[in-house]
Amino acid sequence: MSENTPPNRSREWFDTPELYGWLRRAGFKAEGFSESSYEGKPIIGICNTWSELTHCNSHLRDLAESVKIGVWQAGGFPMEFPVMSLGEYNMKPTTMLYRNLLSMDVEESITANPLDGVVLLGGCDKTTPALLMGAASADIPAILVTGGPQLKGNWKGEELGSCTDCRRYEVELRAGTIDEDDWAELQSCIVRSNGHCMTMGTASTMGTMGEALGMALPGNAAIPAVDSRRKQHAEEAGRQIVKNVGSNLTPSKIMDEKAFDNAIKCLHAIGGSTNAIVHLTAIAGRVGIDLTLERFDELSKTTPFLLNLKPSGQYLMEDFYYAGGVPALMGRIESLLDLDNITVTGRSLGENIAGHLVHNEDIIRPMSNPLDPEGGLAVLYGNIAPTGAIIKPTAASPDLMVHTGKAIVFEDHDDLGNRIDDPDLEVSPDDILVMKNSGPIGGPGIPEWGFLPIPKKILATGVRDMVRLSDARMSGTAFGTVVVHVTPESAGGGPLSAIRDGDMIEIDVPNRKLNILITDEELKERLNTHENGAPEFKRGYKWLHAQHILQADKGCDFDFLRAESLQSG
Repeated sequence: MSENTPPNRSREWFDTPELYGWLRRAGFKAEGFSESSYEGKPIIGICNTWSELTHCNSHLRDLAESVKIGVWQAGGFPMEFPVMSLGEYNMKPTTMLYRNLLSMDVEESITANPLDGVVLLGGCDKTTPALLMGAASADIPAILVTGGPQLKGNWKGEELGSCTDCRRYEVELRAGTIDEDDWAELQSCIVRSNGHCMTMGTASTMGTMGEALGMALPGNAAIPAVDSRRKQHAEEAGRQIVKNVGSNLTPSKIMDEKAFDNAIKCLHAIGGSTNAIVHLTAIAGRVGIDLTLERFDELSKTTPFLLNLKPSGQYLMEDFYYAGGVPALMGRIESLLDLDNITVTGRSLGENIAGHLVHNEDIIRPMSNPLDPEGGLAVLYGNIAPTGAIIKPTAASPDLMVHTGKAIVFEDHDDLGNRIDDPDLEVSPDDILVMKNSGPIGGPGIPEWGFLPIPKKILATGVRDMVRLSDARMSGTAFGTVVVHVTPESAGGGPLSAIRDGDMIEIDVPNRKLNILITDEELKERLNTHENGAPEFKRGYKWLHAQHILQADKGCDFDFLRAESLQSG
């Protein structure tokens, strides 16, 4: 530690001559730690989202031990602590409802305890953004270590990715092209190890965003969960965080506007999850940066889509790792990036990615041969979505990018479930399926319901995609011509609430348009008679959520958690 480096903040807990300092030292002794274990050393928190309820994160206890080894090696004192674990498979209605709660858990656990730095252990979709949000607000040195993707699935010789191929085969089950025995067999073949989904879904996307922002060590996102190099990576993070405490390298010094531009460009190059738009916006809000949908769309038009991974391509995260991972991908687009940005390595982004080669040019395409000359996500506007809606063109049907169809309207998720396969439902492949009341307030929690099922009667004709429209989200592993995050949401009286069966809807992705083809006067009249579709909560966290949640274009954070400079925004 240099003469100009302030003393470790943890000393405030122990150096006080009052009874409390004495009791804190006594408490450590009760755990078997002598004062020499931590005296004069930075205390490093290991913020762990491990849980047996979250299979994506169920190996993080072991990974924490590797982090501890690195911390000890570098002269620090590691202390592991639990925070809420968010597993998309088990939590109802969605983990997104609890992302902000986890971020509060992270922030308050860090700030309330004698910690000088923290290593953030996450994996499943919402754990990674929540960890970064909480760490950004706490603003002590922090490094993200994700648990890594699962091994590739395999069924009858076909490589499978969760949960892109879960969804694909569920469609075939509903269509009758596979049977229940096939479906049961698939269940044992698709998730073969610990770790998060091995497609470029939300978990993989947010791991990639951690690297692109500079908050994770190079290579973090793609190392398979059960690969021994994942533990070696965690050990290195333990060593690095001790160095970062010494240099006081905090998230606010790393995550500036240029870092978020780098992340957005990387997001488009990988064809990443639509959910990353919500998460990056929320993380940025914690450091006082007001990311806009216009910025995401602007950078999409100048960033090519290069990564050939499901659901927008052919390969899986394990293949991406062997092809060079995120450093190699970022090397492909280095001419578009700000290479001077500092990262958790203490070096610049340019230094981090220098010398990383691409080992498979079909997986990580060169800019001269992109999968698409534009990025993987687009923002639509119109009288349905005055403040924006999101579509993933790289996972959609090209022939539906410009389309006009009749609305088939479902008032909420229950209505959808009750009627979508009704033989008497009047629906054709050219129609547009619309679901209301599934946003941040209406869901609640903007669940991953946007991948509306195609009616069985349509599947029976061989059709596998239709335009679908809602204020919900969709899983990053999903695919199809799906418009999500319509804002403002219908439960709060947004224009989506005014759509009726039979209305004609126009979608024009190249020109970024999304409109209901009625007059402004008719739309206004309908909205004046809108009935609130939001669920009511009288107490507890869901009440708090309903009172303070922001819309999708603002990242679905709580208004009171954004940086003070944005509080009035």
